[in-house]
Amino acid sequence: MRSTQLSTVAFLLFLSSICTADVPTPRQPKQDAPPNIILLFADDAGYGDFGFHGSRHFRTPHLDKLARSGVRLTQFYVSGETCGPSRAGLLTGRYQQRFGFEEINVPGIMSPHSRLLGDEMGLPTDQKTIGDHLQDLGYRTAILGKWHMGIADRYHPLQRGFDEFYGMRGGARSFYSYKNPKTVPKENLLERNFEGYQEHEGYLTNAIADEACAFIQRNQDTPFFAFVSFTAVHTPMQADPADQDTFADLEGTRRTAAQMTLSMDRACGKIINQLHDLELYDNTLVVFTNDNGGPMDKNGSSNYPFSGVKGTQLEGGIRVPGLISWPQQIEAGSTYESPLITLDLLPTFVAAAGGSPSSIQNLDGVNMLPYLQGKKDTAPHATLHWKMETRGAIREGDWKLLRFPDRPAELFNLADDPSEQHNLAQKYPERVRSMFRKMFAWEQELQRPLFMLRRAEEGWSSRRTDQFRSPPSPDY
Repeated sequence: MRSTQLSTVAFLLFLSSICTADVPTPRQPKQDAPPNIILLFADDAGYGDFGFHGSRHFRTPHLDKLARSGVRLTQFYVSGETCGPSRAGLLTGRYQQRFGFEEINVPGIMSPHSRLLGDEMGLPTDQKTIGDHLQDLGYRTAILGKWHMGIADRYHPLQRGFDEFYGMRGGARSFYSYKNPKTVPKENLLERNFEGYQEHEGYLTNAIADEACAFIQRNQDTPFFAFVSFTAVHTPMQADPADQDTFADLEGTRRTAAQMTLSMDRACGKIINQLHDLELYDNTLVVFTNDNGGPMDKNGSSNYPFSGVKGTQLEGGIRVPGLISWPQQIEAGSTYESPLITLDLLPTFVAAAGGSPSSIQNLDGVNMLPYLQGKKDTAPHATLHWKMETRGAIREGDWKLLRFPDRPAELFNLADDPSEQHNLAQKYPERVRSMFRKMFAWEQELQRPLFMLRRAEEGWSSRRTDQFRSPPSPDY
């Protein structure tokens, strides 16, 4: 009798094991586990071309959802009005002018008198990056997509704090695979680590998202940092063929920009869904932003409601979208109104990862978390600065001063005049003098540029400033 009972119990246990074998065990988050960190980074996107900024034409449902899940930064800035300098500041948490990366690094338009030219232009190797700091804290790190921090091997991401790299060293390339890579400059070819060139299949934005999802999958059991550096919506203007019938109400480059933005939004959604599928989302710090303002006429972008474009220090050139989501730490559906800057990302990531930003010497950025969590109510920055060649800008509170090489300085109150249409310099001369003195004092701390544009390029920037002094229409 006892033998029969034991057999029955054994049989029931066997059935139970069959029934539960395919039921996944929910991921149990570790108490105080450091978050995963993902930086979703657009290229040349227009400030007004997102649903969360009220676009009437572009559709960004996944990024709109991300905005609702966290905090939207209403006054978020980059430290440079073009992509190379902006990325150098972001990666180091320091104004890039402090180490000579003041100007864009594009072979062919540089002054022959530069200290560095060609492949030698890049992020100085004595500067530590976000990747370096997070590696020190035990993170697995990757950059996927555009690098643009130098072509020479010593500037390679694997030498600059990243464990994995799939992307291009240069600044722009086709969204489709090159059929004859031998005819393409090496910096525009896709490569994996130091393993040689590997062109992607299909559309580049999708390939970057696929690589990000694969990285997340491989590293789901260890803290990771993924810098997802899209090339959209930088030129060339090439949409995913899958989107060719969308946005029939738009025309030309504007329509292509909307299609490219839609594919980037879909790629962001794929990455975020991967986090959900792996039950990582609640303890992942996700940031979305952009490298500079949209160039507008070059790629059909719109910086509404601001004047200015990429390459200018008007708000349309330097104010960018900013979304931060971390469900375990940041209130959903909130906004933050005080000025912040991409220099703040490095100390914020280090603090979130359990490190001490205060132990890092010479940072210009601040840890945003206590401000976003309501633990600090003072302004994070007393002043913000921009400089390229003879052009400069300073923001102090709501006041912004612009310095030009070919005309008197201009003063604006951004609280009353965010599109910078009413110059108050003559009305407040003492404020102009005071802000000029602060601008000059800051510039005394900077290093001379390691590489410089040809002098004629200064005229280009002034012309662009004049051309885009009025904000675009919301119906554009």
